Amino acid sequence: MRALRICLRTRCLACLWALAWLFALTSQSSGQQLVDPGTLAGHGCLGEASGELAEPNCDQRSIHELARSGHAYAQNQMGIESALVLGRGRTIGDARKWFEKAARQGYAPAEVNLAVLYLEGWGIAQNYGAALYWLREAAAKGNARALTNLGILYLNGWGVPRDYNEALRNFRAAAEHGDTGAMVNLGYMSDGGLGIVQDQTAAATWYRQAADRRDPLGQNNLADLYLRGEGVEQSDTLAFEWFQKAAKQGQTSACIKLGFLYMTGRGAPRDLESAYAWIQAASLAGDARGQEYLTALEKQLTREQLARATEKAQALRDAAGGAAAEMAFVR
Repeated sequence: MRALRICLRTRCLACLWALAWLFALTSQSSGQQLVDPGTLAGHGCLGEASGELAEPNCDQRSIHELARSGHAYAQNQMGIESALVLGRGRTIGDARKWFEKAARQGYAPAEVNLAVLYLEGWGIAQNYGAALYWLREAAAKGNARALTNLGILYLNGWGVPRDYNEALRNFRAAAEHGDTGAMVNLGYMSDGGLGIVQDQTAAATWYRQAADRRDPLGQNNLADLYLRGEGVEQSDTLAFEWFQKAAKQGQTSACIKLGFLYMTGRGAPRDLESAYAWIQAASLAGDARGQEYLTALEKQLTREQLARATEKAQALRDAAGGAAAEMAFVR
């Protein structure tokens, strides 16, 4: 059971892997409106009542036409579409070109997305200097995602000297703008005493702020505090509830921990079939940390139970939207 204890003692930092592809798809995220409202209305791209950008009302052809005519919002949309729907005639390099077109018009979401490509070396040579440039450009416009990602770089010392004070400054600014990833990271820093006095009560407060806004990492980390009774009164019931909320969004650490609670009968009646399903759902998402538990459960379940649990695991995975482990998209 050693691996199980290690898994349960690990709380998550909303690191760049989690935030890198949290693309800001609409202009509302940066407070900008760079597409002419009249043009958008003519293409069915404005909400009928509010007059604000409403991406679901835009047909794909209209977005393509707007992008090719130079509209930054549509170009950013095209970048995301190219990144997500790789296939014949599409490459990550196409995404980079669209993001760059919009970024050079000063569109903050595209600046963040382009920075991520440079940070990860996706469709372009890895270049921390270029990434920092674009993140700072977006951060200067008050873009919360840019501030959060800058904080992550300073926290980890990626391309810049490690500087906890600078990380805290950026996270706090992003949290003031409502970015839940920044809230999780502030909780993480309080939790571990990174740059500030360790305070798990403060960590719980930050995690809860993110959790209440449906952030799966915040929900997972808050659940972990309840499970261990750190910063909050110990409660298996509340741990189960928060792990379940995070797991339903595809947060794989929460899936494994929820499976553990079902397996041990903590916070809910013991249910080995459900335990297997949740842990297998994490495995299907690419997180193999629960493999040891799956092996143990396979010895305790009948062939029929395993078949049902496997089918449920796939359904749980599909219900989470097919998102990759620890990733989400802002729409």
